[in-house]
Amino acid sequence: MRTKYLFFIIMMSCVNFYAQQTIHIKGKVVEEKNGKPITTATIMVLGSSEFVITDAKGGFVLELSQSLPVEIVVNALGFNDYKYIITQREENVTIKLKEGVTSLDAIVLSASRTPESVFESPVSIERMGTKEIVSTTSATFYDGLENLKGVDVNTSSLTFKSINTRGFATFSNTRFVQLVDGMDNSSPGLNFPLGNLIGLNELDVQSVELLPGASSALYGANAFNGILFMRSKSPFSQEGTSVYGKTGVTSSENAGVNEFVDVGVRVAKKVTDQFAVKFTTSLLKATDWFATDKRNIDDDGNIIAGDRNTIDYNGINVYGDLIKTDIKEVAKKLESAGATTIGGNPIDADDFNKENVSRTGYSEQSLVNPDTDSFRAAIAMHWRPFKGNDETEIIYSSKFGTGNTIYQGGSRYALRNFIMHQHKLEIQSKHLMLRSYVTFEDAGDSYDIRFAGINTLSANGTNEQWFGTYATIYASAINGELAGNGVPGGIPAAAHAAARNQADTSLRLDPNSSAFKTLFNSVIKNPDLTQGAKFVDSSRLYHTDINYNFHELIDFAEVQIGGSARRYMLNSDGTIFTDPTDGTITYDEFGIYTQLQKKTMDDRLKLTGSIRYDKAKNFDGNFSPRLSVSFSPDEEKNHIFRASYQTGFRNPTTQDQYVGLNLGNTILIGTAADNLDRYSKSYSNSAGGQGLGFGATGTFTGRKAYENAFTLSSAQTFGAKAAVGDFAGAVTSLRMSDVDLVKPEQVSSYEVGYRGKITSKIIVDMSTYYNKYKDFISLVTVLAPNYGNTNLSDMGTLPVPGAGLVTLPNAAWALINGDRTVTSLYTNTDADIASYGANIGLEAKVFGNYDFGINYSYAKQDFDQSQDPDFETSFNTPEHKVKVSFGNTNFYKGLGFGINARWQDAYYWESSFIDGQIDARTLLDAQIMYDIKSWNSNIKIGRANILGNEYEAAPGTGTIGSQFYGSWTYNF
Repeated sequence: MRTKYLFFIIMMSCVNFYAQQTIHIKGKVVEEKNGKPITTATIMVLGSSEFVITDAKGGFVLELSQSLPVEIVVNALGFNDYKYIITQREENVTIKLKEGVTSLDAIVLSASRTPESVFESPVSIERMGTKEIVSTTSATFYDGLENLKGVDVNTSSLTFKSINTRGFATFSNTRFVQLVDGMDNSSPGLNFPLGNLIGLNELDVQSVELLPGASSALYGANAFNGILFMRSKSPFSQEGTSVYGKTGVTSSENAGVNEFVDVGVRVAKKVTDQFAVKFTTSLLKATDWFATDKRNIDDDGNIIAGDRNTIDYNGINVYGDLIKTDIKEVAKKLESAGATTIGGNPIDADDFNKENVSRTGYSEQSLVNPDTDSFRAAIAMHWRPFKGNDETEIIYSSKFGTGNTIYQGGSRYALRNFIMHQHKLEIQSKHLMLRSYVTFEDAGDSYDIRFAGINTLSANGTNEQWFGTYATIYASAINGELAGNGVPGGIPAAAHAAARNQADTSLRLDPNSSAFKTLFNSVIKNPDLTQGAKFVDSSRLYHTDINYNFHELIDFAEVQIGGSARRYMLNSDGTIFTDPTDGTITYDEFGIYTQLQKKTMDDRLKLTGSIRYDKAKNFDGNFSPRLSVSFSPDEEKNHIFRASYQTGFRNPTTQDQYVGLNLGNTILIGTAADNLDRYSKSYSNSAGGQGLGFGATGTFTGRKAYENAFTLSSAQTFGAKAAVGDFAGAVTSLRMSDVDLVKPEQVSSYEVGYRGKITSKIIVDMSTYYNKYKDFISLVTVLAPNYGNTNLSDMGTLPVPGAGLVTLPNAAWALINGDRTVTSLYTNTDADIASYGANIGLEAKVFGNYDFGINYSYAKQDFDQSQDPDFETSFNTPEHKVKVSFGNTNFYKGLGFGINARWQDAYYWESSFIDGQIDARTLLDAQIMYDIKSWNSNIKIGRANILGNEYEAAPGTGTIGSQFYGSWTYNF
């Protein structure tokens, strides 16, 4: 009922504000030198928020509700601004623009939620307009974002890219927001954007704007490290039909040369002056980059020496070899059961060293189809309900995306037939914006690659069978009983090799066999992660935004108010979240904000203040203020200095709060108060635990990890000391974990900057920032003993070889006996964390009409690891980056070219999947383009990574090589 009342009030407001006489000004914008129409030029009314954009023929219709005269400013990227005073109704205004270096004059909406030029923005902002999108040297416009100043693009796979600014990034980047026509296109269940899966067809991109750093004062939770805005073209101003076709090859040493194809269509029609419709679709099919990193890792995810010949080998992109056990313990069980060797001699555990042996896993190529594809479709209907007034518009749109790709988070995940779709109803007017949308997702046939390897192995032969076979053959070989089969007796290395070979022959299927394929397909369709690998997710997100601008009602400043409300409905059938199989987890949050902006001193001084209040279900309310000032010391406003104080916060994601997922090497548990008791699993105790009277089995719950666990570092120290018999020292090293329930993290950001037109052909944009973080959300790994109290209050006695009876706390015995559960909990660190950096960019016209640009970015974190030894910040950003561009879109009769070069230094990558060093790299992209005016066509031929410097974006991702492409775009 309240929603109906609100809608009625809004509609009446629209009628009240727009049921008045308007003045129509018609005209066109062209290039001064040749009369060529300029598309996407912006015509703004000074002193108001009114503006229009030229259509494909350079035409525009400006509807004025205020009395004449009024002054307008015409802006187009690549041209000098033009000011014009309208004194009377005019029907044929022709505005001629001169070429100039004006990327700073492009109009943006995101920085202050009101139209302003990049030059006047009170905060740092990066932008790609139509010119940059058409001329990008990357295979797609989305890939081209990497050429922007201070922007990182992390490539998880060919079709899944993660955008980030200012550090603290992973592929599952929950600190960065991506809006497409105002809709957050993050996955409701995964809580981060899936690249451009349901983004925009490149034919439909009007502009891309990116705000680095904190933006929570205007955009709420999770606008923490940055926010990306993608806006599509209006069917009213840019109608017609366009198609593109793109093909080429990808090339890398491990994947070879593979073809790809990418096609798309945009159809837009203004049916009447009041109704327009638009449809877009695109399809990409390719072969993904291959992930073939065979480096060895230890139990803590650190890269160590070793290869497949290492008996406890655990390869990064090999799955199933995570399963390991102490082979001496296996021999003890066989010995006690009276087992014999092949020669009939009893197995003697004394023939075995105490050492871990891992199963022989499967490479990623055996578990993943390398084909990748992406399909997008969207339809939008635009209605202007008041005849003669184009300022009020009602928009209904639907976007659909599906595809196959791979992303890397706590594990490697094969997204297969993954579907997301969004549906939006929006009302826009001169002062009001009301938007409501819903996001649905379906994980389709997606699965966890790690579990696919583990459970495919286990389904063919239990771990107990495989290790039993291994121990039997090893015992036979070490005693010379297999010497007749070519295995020298008494040589441990040869005995291990013989044991592995026989165990694999008996209990590991050949990945090329039909039996393997049948078994594998059954595993990836099973959502029970103790037997299968499939993950189920059909979560939903409901969101509503409202914004009102009081510009014409309040004279002394521009005042805006707004708010938002969001509801998550989590449904994974218990495979990701702790949701019941017959229900969902519902989670709500809302926010309200206001902004005041004042210009003075002939508009040379601009003051902006914003504040937002947000409240989420499980957390206290949070205030996010923002203050900024920009000042131009010269009357021509060729130089602008700016300073800002911004705050941001990130609500713990739905996974931070409600996940309950066994990853094999650890269990992820969200620490919302109502989640701790919902996760449970059974465990089996060793003979030692049973000897203490704790039974053969028990039940582990999330609350045990939260309330009765040891820190990882102290448990590791304990293990090292206990292994050499220093039991007293081992016990004194143990520390109880002290994990608090997860809460929002916050950042305070300070920034100063300068933008200037040094000459008519040179512009400079520079900034420096300092970020201070509080309650940084962290993933803490703890060891929960299956029995005993971590306050060491209960004691037990067991025999120890060579030491007799030893009395220790029961929890210590649990660690020694391996009766513990490794758990990763979401919480907040008390450590002091800060980051700082600087960006400087220069753009110029050189050699007459050639575009040259260069920018440098510096980023550094300030974190003392000793404050929290178990915490990783995952800063994941090179300290130094340099990017250079050079080109000309029309250096000879429609022929153009572009070159982009990028260099970054080495840095250390941290994530819940794997840590490792990322080498420095230099990449070079180039293309040539040709506009065929008579055919309304554009042809491009280019190559990304011309130098062929293959690299991994992070340890364990696909090895990225070169991409050669050719495309043809035709406009009907």
